[in-house]
Amino acid sequence: MLAGLYKYLKFKHIWLAAIFNCLLISASAQSFEIDSGRKNVDIPFKLIRNMVVIKLNINNKGPFNFVLDTGVGLMIITEPKLVDSINITSKRTIKLSGLGEGDAFEAYVTPPLNVQISGLKSENVSAAILKTDYFNLSGYIGLPIHGLLGYEFFSALGVKINFSDTTMTVCRPKDIKPFRKSQKVPITIEDKKPYLTTTITFPDGSEVPNKLIIDLGAGHPLSLENMLQKHGLPKKSVPANLGVALNGPITGYLSRVKAIDIGKYRIKNVITSFPDKDYVQRTYSVPRDGNIGTGILKKFNLVFDYSNGLLYLKSNDKFKAPFEHDMSGIEYYLAGENLSHLIVGRVAPGSPADDIGLIKDDEITSINFKPVSKMTTEEIDAYFKTTERSLLLEVYHDKRYDRVVITLKRRI
Repeated sequence: MLAGLYKYLKFKHIWLAAIFNCLLISASAQSFEIDSGRKNVDIPFKLIRNMVVIKLNINNKGPFNFVLDTGVGLMIITEPKLVDSINITSKRTIKLSGLGEGDAFEAYVTPPLNVQISGLKSENVSAAILKTDYFNLSGYIGLPIHGLLGYEFFSALGVKINFSDTTMTVCRPKDIKPFRKSQKVPITIEDKKPYLTTTITFPDGSEVPNKLIIDLGAGHPLSLENMLQKHGLPKKSVPANLGVALNGPITGYLSRVKAIDIGKYRIKNVITSFPDKDYVQRTYSVPRDGNIGTGILKKFNLVFDYSNGLLYLKSNDKFKAPFEHDMSGIEYYLAGENLSHLIVGRVAPGSPADDIGLIKDDEITSINFKPVSKMTTEEIDAYFKTTERSLLLEVYHDKRYDRVVITLKRRI
């Protein structure tokens, strides 16, 4: 179930770098500010498939759903139709050179937009709009997604994210009030992205410092890009399709590391992605070892303070929950006008789904007699992450409906 997400998050630096290379960056700072007369602003969010989704308006149109993403340094509009609906008066087209041919690899660059979040005002915030929604985040999340909001949102604010009640509070950095008894961790802001240094305990017991992007837009717990070259593959691992980058499929492995230490916190038995060395970009502007995603970050309530180079962590009720991976072998996306059709995008070889003969483009219409159209992606994932149980699936295949039983099993 990672493929649709990895198309966007794992190798987003490939196409973002291309945009930056083509874009003449304005000398004016791009940021958000608190409206005068207010000390802080509360913003509700939804946590869906480890994505933090907020609502905003652009140029008095909306509301639109945006993923809050510390891993991007430029506002991205992923829904091409917004070009017309938000009344952009002027725009220019840039070519993402070296990434392919045709409109899919072109983007519009907008002038400064009026990005409206209640209680905040935007300053000189421009965006890039891909001409084709290549990443299909809407199909992955199961909710219409219109774009990504990153560095501009965090750069001049203190951002307090409470995963316990799905509320975000933003304020001026001088007014930050961390959660009680929270851990203060130093971070660096490099190339408009936040980094921290952690200690990772590998399966062989070795403890190694790793520099990681703090990537709120990455749904996985942990990805280590140099693992295979530096430490080799853990014995208990499974080959995995980690998605599709602009230059082709991303292959690699899923396994676990013994622990990751962040400040005083030790998080154990962490599911970790290891992309093949052939798919690791070696021309980073900032050397790093990988990224830490929302699969780990949601175990804490967080405060980002970019201005002072600090991250505050306070463990929450999710901290002790074990990491579980999909146990079916089904990678899926939602399609159709209302995103109500569950389409199989890939079946992992040797998995329970492979054993019962599911194939790409099959449609699963119900799980244990419950119609998929009445389920959220969170509910669907919960079914597929429960070990040692059988599910009754209704599948539309080859112009007919069949009922099949799938027996789930833990693979890592």
